[in-house]
Amino acid sequence: MAEGHPDSTPSGANQVIPMQLWNDIRQHVLAGGHSAYSATRKFGVHWTTVKKILASSEPIPYKLAQPRKKPMIGEFLPIIEQMLLADRSAPRKQRHTSKRIYDRLKDEHGFQGGYTVVKDAVRDWHQIRQEVFVPLTHKPGEAQMDFGHAVFLLNGVETDAHLCVLTLPYSDVVYIQAYPRECAESFFDGHVRAFEFFGGVPVRTSYDNSRIPVKKIIGAHDRELTDGFLRFQSHHLFASHFCQVRCPNEKGHVETLVQYGRNNFLVPMPSVRSFEELNQILHDRCVTELTKISRGETRTKGERLEDDRKAFLPLPKERFEARRVELTAANKLSLVRFDRNDYSVPTAYAHHEVAAIGTVSQVRILVKDEVVATHPRSWEKEQAVYNPVHYFALLERKPGALDFAKPLENFNLPPSFETLRRRLDATFKTKGPREYIRVLRLLENASIPELETAVVEAMDLGFSTADAIRVILEGRKETPVGAFNLDGHPHLKLVRFDAPDLRAYQFLMPESPSLRLTGGVQ
Repeated sequence: MAEGHPDSTPSGANQVIPMQLWNDIRQHVLAGGHSAYSATRKFGVHWTTVKKILASSEPIPYKLAQPRKKPMIGEFLPIIEQMLLADRSAPRKQRHTSKRIYDRLKDEHGFQGGYTVVKDAVRDWHQIRQEVFVPLTHKPGEAQMDFGHAVFLLNGVETDAHLCVLTLPYSDVVYIQAYPRECAESFFDGHVRAFEFFGGVPVRTSYDNSRIPVKKIIGAHDRELTDGFLRFQSHHLFASHFCQVRCPNEKGHVETLVQYGRNNFLVPMPSVRSFEELNQILHDRCVTELTKISRGETRTKGERLEDDRKAFLPLPKERFEARRVELTAANKLSLVRFDRNDYSVPTAYAHHEVAAIGTVSQVRILVKDEVVATHPRSWEKEQAVYNPVHYFALLERKPGALDFAKPLENFNLPPSFETLRRRLDATFKTKGPREYIRVLRLLENASIPELETAVVEAMDLGFSTADAIRVILEGRKETPVGAFNLDGHPHLKLVRFDAPDLRAYQFLMPESPSLRLTGGVQ
């Protein structure tokens, strides 16, 4: 019998026979006219195997009549299943790993086998119980929304970004914007920007059950919604759908595109100077996506977006302001707390009840219906955001605190103000700080560049008091009155007035006859 053949005995029927050998034997016997017996001698294959090869054009996969027994792990399989079933009601982060099951089998049940067979048993148990989903069809005009997470470089520092992602499953269009945190303001702002990018409002949007839109879960699909989400929905008039708890597959399209956007838009990590710059990058890449063709389609995403737009609701005439309102009060330091940070208001409003309105970019503070302060939004924690101008009126009464006032700690003024300060201290001695504060109070109605120009001009003229600087500042703001003419008023050209008689004022003039008034204006 020839050496090297894999099948020299009947037991070879359980082994893999190369397709080349299978074909050679069939060619030798069936096409070449040789006997089957000669094939056994030529190819070194057992007679039983030759008969099997001649009976079929290709190898028949071997099937076990019964599953192989697992003598070492078999009796422990019910115990493993019991542990894994109990995990379904346990917290996600406190469930059995394969190693923990192996340890328990050894310690509690006397298992003598190895870790590998336990790990294979756990994997097989999970594999046959994986959920299977039905492919869904999506109508034009519907959307899905979710938040994702990514990291980027903000001024050279790795920074977390929360990605607000809205997708249109029919056209496969996606829109992504990044925010410092997932909150009501970023949730609504992301929607507004996406609706404007899409060119309309989707008739129906699917969500998970985050606390921003959902106040309470009632049954499978009924939800008690937050006032903020209801205000947003009332403004845009779209329908909302909320997935069943722990069933993210109901909005699987956006789940997939969150990862797609992160891998394709944010790899490598963008290096930017602000969130606004990052969002412009994301916007531009979403525009580029419109030129691509999805798998199985013949038209671009942008072309299919037109079908979505035909089903959309129109954009509202007024743009929705994505904001959060908190009713609070200014404390004794004239600070108002909003979203873990403090913002200053003029000291006249200390101890007053106020309304703090926060958007993605700014915080406005209102007393009754009047906006008394506006600040850039801080996304840090436990920070104080000051406007030094808010404290000048109080400092005028307490000038001794001028050099120690925290609101002025990082208040950088042009060098001319330091020169003015030295002049005032030299001229007014102990009253110099108060006079300097009076100058600073002019910033309540002027910008720093405007006041700087007035300060420099006043000092060039030899003046340094607040009153002198105010006169120059106000004079620069006055608008000169232009010469009156009758262009565009032809009817006024027909009006005539007699010249006034000025002879009554001759006694005021010198005796020179050439300067006497004779009735007209000389």
